[in-house]
Amino acid sequence: MKENKSTIIGFVLMTLVFVGYMFYANHQAAKQQEAQMAAQVEQLAEQASQALDTPAEQKAEAEITDTKSKQETNVPKFVSDAEKVEEVVVENDVMQVRFSTLGAQIMDVTLKEYTKFAPKEERNELVHLFDPESAFFNMSYYLKEKLRTVEVSTAYRNFELLPIESLGDKKVVTMRLPIGNGSIEHIYTIYNEQKPERDYLVDFEVRLNDIAPLMANQKSIGVEWRNRSYQNERSFKNENTYTTLVYHFPGEGDVEDLGISESTKEEDIAASVDWVSFKQQFFSSALIGRSVVLRQPQVSFATAEAKSGYIKNFAMSSSVDYTPQTSQYDFSFYLGPNKFSVLKKLTDKNGDSLEMERIIPLGWIFSTYISRWVVIPIFDFLQKYIASFGLIILILTLIVKLLIFPLTYKSYLSTAKMRVIKPEIDALNAKYPRQEDAMKKQQEMMALYNKAGISPMGGCLPMLIQMPILIAMFRFFPASIELRGKSFLWSDDLSSYDSILDLPFNIPFYGDHISLFCLLMTIVMFIYSYINYQQQGSSQPQMAGMKFMTVYMMPAMMLFWFNDYASGLCYYYLLSNLITILQTTIIRFTLNDDKIRAKMNAHAKNTKGKKSRFQQRYEQLMQQQEAMAREEQKRSKRK
Repeated sequence: MKENKSTIIGFVLMTLVFVGYMFYANHQAAKQQEAQMAAQVEQLAEQASQALDTPAEQKAEAEITDTKSKQETNVPKFVSDAEKVEEVVVENDVMQVRFSTLGAQIMDVTLKEYTKFAPKEERNELVHLFDPESAFFNMSYYLKEKLRTVEVSTAYRNFELLPIESLGDKKVVTMRLPIGNGSIEHIYTIYNEQKPERDYLVDFEVRLNDIAPLMANQKSIGVEWRNRSYQNERSFKNENTYTTLVYHFPGEGDVEDLGISESTKEEDIAASVDWVSFKQQFFSSALIGRSVVLRQPQVSFATAEAKSGYIKNFAMSSSVDYTPQTSQYDFSFYLGPNKFSVLKKLTDKNGDSLEMERIIPLGWIFSTYISRWVVIPIFDFLQKYIASFGLIILILTLIVKLLIFPLTYKSYLSTAKMRVIKPEIDALNAKYPRQEDAMKKQQEMMALYNKAGISPMGGCLPMLIQMPILIAMFRFFPASIELRGKSFLWSDDLSSYDSILDLPFNIPFYGDHISLFCLLMTIVMFIYSYINYQQQGSSQPQMAGMKFMTVYMMPAMMLFWFNDYASGLCYYYLLSNLITILQTTIIRFTLNDDKIRAKMNAHAKNTKGKKSRFQQRYEQLMQQQEAMAREEQKRSKRK
């Protein structure tokens, strides 16, 4: 079974420094640990074993037991544990944080403004960021005692709880572990400034008071952090898709993550990072280095079983630099929602952005900019004045459709022009039936397009330009915490799927429920596809062979694909298709074939045979291709 990586690093360092002898002496030392601490640690290991189910969790259990055994054996006499484990709860307006003196760590975080998914009338359980029994934070020190070096891990030491200080709008929790004539202090500061970007942030300060003389010859201090996240949303599959481990390289404008997996995933990061986030779909627990960076962390997660009540087990093992002159390490924990407006305000010690808002998946390149600078600002503005999120989505859809209406109009006009000149195209096909005349037919067809004012890309290009907008909306709705817990019509939660019927069995690729918004979206998409095909199929013969794919296959695929997606997203696509059908119908009645023919004739008179750049370039390519074909024929005859 694989040992804990930080323990391995410790042993390697110890072996190099003391050249084998100290390693031997360390393992031969007599067991010295107080009976009460042994019982406390035994209880911690027993609690962890009761909660662990997967192989990855069993591995973590073995590591805890192994480390516990080493700690009991090697604790130096000058490390003084407190007699009784204590817990203390400190809160502000947005969260409640529970601390334990065993490890001087955060054991539980409750968010006051968010509830765990349940049917509407039963949704009253507040969100907990992680399972208290899995909470583990450790810093490893190597101390000298006579002729041996001993590893002391804070996770297994019981600190002394000092009186809690209330200083204006903040509370300070200090826990101290006496070591010889000095001590290690863990100091947590919780704010209540009525600013989410400040109040969800817990400052964490580690002070090393006069313990440098006891420290071994080491250049780093190990840092370990792990916990297990609860399932807080309706769909395990969807929540797991958006739950991963995210990290950030100092000075970089983007973030990296471990991706998506239904089992386990781990990575050894070759560079240093300034923060690591255990990211759930809508909430995050992040460790931020303020005065330090986390050196080459090993990060991993293991996915829990469906219906276990959990999503993932996260782990991070790293180190921070140490010198005898180092007496303080400054960290922060972000423990709150993945809300764009909050995360983008988080800064480092120099006031520069931490880029933590990038943990929210908003798409790629152009779609990210559309989400950041168009969709989110409009959405945030509307929710200040409108209580119904169903109405907000309707207005947002109307705004988006108005913005892209010129592209919709241009696409329709191009298709309509193709329909009007279909007799001429049919005549060209009849004139050049042979394959050898394909180039001549293409040249005359391009001349016809130019005369009519038709761009070969006229129908496709507007759709391609719209793609970033479609992707932006596709990524925005499932990631928007603003929709979480908001009901509309029959949907209890617009951030999750709506179900009008729970099935007693699971349909492959579909699920065990029927989403009405998804069903309505599919029906409207079929109607739109049919109308669109009726128009394009008559003007473009190549569309005839795609009828099954565009009219039937695509809506069916969307039905299976979106049944487990956010009902807010299905509702948006439902509205979007309805509005598009309405726009197309209005355009069709106001722009008949006679008017289109008149525009084409006017264009032909204005151009007077002039060729567009595209046509000129196309004809050059055709001529080159034709010349190459003739040359190839000559070579064939010579042979």
